[in-house]
Amino acid sequence: MTTAYEYLQQHAPLILSDIKSLVQAQSPSLNKEATDLCGEVLQSLVRERLGVEAQVCHQPTLGNHLLFCIGDGPQVTSILGHFDTVWEIDEIPLREEDGKLYGPGVLDMKAGLVQSIWAVRALMHTGSLAQHSIRIICPSDEELGSPSSRQWIEQQAHGSLRVLVAEPAVAHSNEAKIARKGSGRFEVRITGRAAHAGNNPEEGISAVQEMAHQILYLYALNAPEVGTTVNVGVAKGGSKINVVADEATLGVDLRVTNSDEAVRVEAAIRACRPQLAGAKVVVTGGMSRPPMEQTPQNLALFKQAQKAVKRLGIHLEGKAVGGGSDGNFTSALGIATLDGLGATGLGIHARHEHIIIADIALRAALMAEIILGDAGSST
Repeated sequence: MTTAYEYLQQHAPLILSDIKSLVQAQSPSLNKEATDLCGEVLQSLVRERLGVEAQVCHQPTLGNHLLFCIGDGPQVTSILGHFDTVWEIDEIPLREEDGKLYGPGVLDMKAGLVQSIWAVRALMHTGSLAQHSIRIICPSDEELGSPSSRQWIEQQAHGSLRVLVAEPAVAHSNEAKIARKGSGRFEVRITGRAAHAGNNPEEGISAVQEMAHQILYLYALNAPEVGTTVNVGVAKGGSKINVVADEATLGVDLRVTNSDEAVRVEAAIRACRPQLAGAKVVVTGGMSRPPMEQTPQNLALFKQAQKAVKRLGIHLEGKAVGGGSDGNFTSALGIATLDGLGATGLGIHARHEHIIIADIALRAALMAEIILGDAGSST
């Protein structure tokens, strides 16, 4: 009997065709109609390749979330992957060039989703799933911070032995992600008092001047030695050049490597206090994703994965990265989570986003072998 990898190599053109189909079904996170149409394409692919129907979690304003369940064995593996993208309709084209496939969301993370589907199909073909149950969990709003799917993801992953996240690899075919930073988003709203800048400036309270104090305070919270970054990415204030500004707003991004830092820095951001007499400062927002830390469960899963993929002749390397994913949620629940098992390529959220076509079968086989774990060869 052929191995899972041999099966995937034989079907590499079909896998690539499925990836193209899913990428062509464009799915901007905030476009419910388009995202739901993409979800229908995904359901069709899973129906054809795995023979199962989706359990649909309907959403009123964002795209519907999809769950696919395969098998009924005692070893439950959840595969996690979103199908929304940061790209608007027709913002970048789909094209194949020099062994690379370019397109909206091809790397983040539609190729990884399709590879996962084919990894499961390969295991079904080789008769390797008798002891396994697979849940493929597909939210539609990850690029927004998972506002409607977090609780649903946590519910579907409950009881899993492990969660494998089909987000892109760091860079190379032998890499996975073993840690991710947690992230928070905050808005700092500042209120002053308007006045004429020439006639009676002394009667005004400049929200823009207060904003400058707050920016300096926020940047002082950075602690790069422990991986904590605070970034003021948006700063807006004032209305006219000859008016003392009465309003200003800051958008603040927080990234932390561990939960202790999350608690410390979130409290410090919420402690923003006005420096100018009469000014008001209100902070809203909070942590949107807990950090995916190198927990004992996560490290044990990574070591198991390293053993498993030796069957492919790969030494799996683990990388820590700054961006978050839905795997942060499952890791925080104490479920063993391994991330970055999707496609290889470059250009996440960039116009040159692409995958390496030659790596598709190998990365799908890597997922298949990790699902099998220490069960032995997939022959």
